[in-house]
Amino acid sequence: MKDTITAISTALGVGAISIIRVSGREAITLVNQIFKGKDLTKVESHTIHYGHIVDRDETIDEVLVTIMKSPKTFTMEDVVEINCHGGIAPTKKILELLLLSGCRLAEPGEFTKRAFLNGRIDLVKAESIMNVISSENENARRVAMKGLEGYLSNKIQQLRQKMLTLLASIEVNIDYPEYEDIEVMTNEKILPELKNIGIELENLVKSSEDGQILTSAIKTAIVGRPNVGKSSILNRLLREERAIVTDIEGTTRDTVEGKMNLGGVTLEIIDTAGIRNTTDIVEKIGVEKAKKEIEEASLVIVVLNYHEQLTKEDREILEKSKNKVRIIVLNKTDLERKIEIEQLPKEELVYTNATAIAGVENLELAIQNKLNLGEIEKGDYTYLSGTRQISLAKEALSILNEVISSCQEGIPVDMLELDIHASWEKLGEIIGESYREELIDQLFSQFCLGK
Repeated sequence: MKDTITAISTALGVGAISIIRVSGREAITLVNQIFKGKDLTKVESHTIHYGHIVDRDETIDEVLVTIMKSPKTFTMEDVVEINCHGGIAPTKKILELLLLSGCRLAEPGEFTKRAFLNGRIDLVKAESIMNVISSENENARRVAMKGLEGYLSNKIQQLRQKMLTLLASIEVNIDYPEYEDIEVMTNEKILPELKNIGIELENLVKSSEDGQILTSAIKTAIVGRPNVGKSSILNRLLREERAIVTDIEGTTRDTVEGKMNLGGVTLEIIDTAGIRNTTDIVEKIGVEKAKKEIEEASLVIVVLNYHEQLTKEDREILEKSKNKVRIIVLNKTDLERKIEIEQLPKEELVYTNATAIAGVENLELAIQNKLNLGEIEKGDYTYLSGTRQISLAKEALSILNEVISSCQEGIPVDMLELDIHASWEKLGEIIGESYREELIDQLFSQFCLGK
């Protein structure tokens, strides 16, 4: 981290302003070489200066330059931010001049990586920064901000401190058995504390798994045989004419997708080809994709025709989706009922008429109830986010549960110490107290350039 890095921190395109960020030991000196105005090497920290970026005798752009000196910066290094006019040409030209002056182009997420490696933020806060940027709904933003503000890190630290207190007590007993005034740690004494830690960790994992609904787009497949109204339902949910709707069977031959926010979560809705036996090669491919979507979706919406009796294809779709989180939509309720309702699971049924403007309101309410959104939103939004954090917490919990079982079986306390320490280490990986360098490189490579 001895070199000075630079990157464009705003989206590249036409806009009011663009920001080029520079961080490193020579940040101020290198920017000063292409800046015409005050001598930036002599100004106070956290000040903004008007001037021009120049290439020898040519003025490139009129700019405002912000100077922030170490250590009170995001990366804890000297940081300079150049605010220039928005536009591809001036932004790229300024970046080019910085690179020619001695800066290196930053890797994706390298500014945040330096903030982590320099002790400015922990790994949870680093991941939360990217989660704030990528959040697609208000609940996802709230979860990300809880992580960024340190609530999740504090919860992990508290669990680790309880484990550390147990470890210290056990080690004192092992290292100094001759001291009579030291409390002897027995299985009976440490078991209640181990159980309490286990309950806290288990609750955190469970609430975080439920909370993933708030932060990740829920893959939702609309399936059914041809001409039951799948595309109409998609269009009503998205509030736009995304899919072509006709009375001709097999109109939808490939998946049609769209995203919507519902009750504070994001649904990735996929309208699939009508499932039926067909000799048409193209339609057959669409049918196979529809069947695959049933397997991969987190929520399956099976659409049946209220005006027709159940067919062989309907029953096959119902059988294939029976183990999924599912809603069964009886569509076209404006027509006479012919479907055998008594043969369907009552708790999964929703009645709709997708030809009417308000025809899918019942479905929207059923989706919210099926995903238990009301209960999840009552939480405090302090959730583990992403596969990495949750998997590490699960590993820590699994190790801790083994320790509890061993303790109940009467395994000597000194033999439990290593496993308690292993669980403590796993929790440390979540916040970055312990890490592998290759993991850090891979993690920050997923960040956007300039962050």
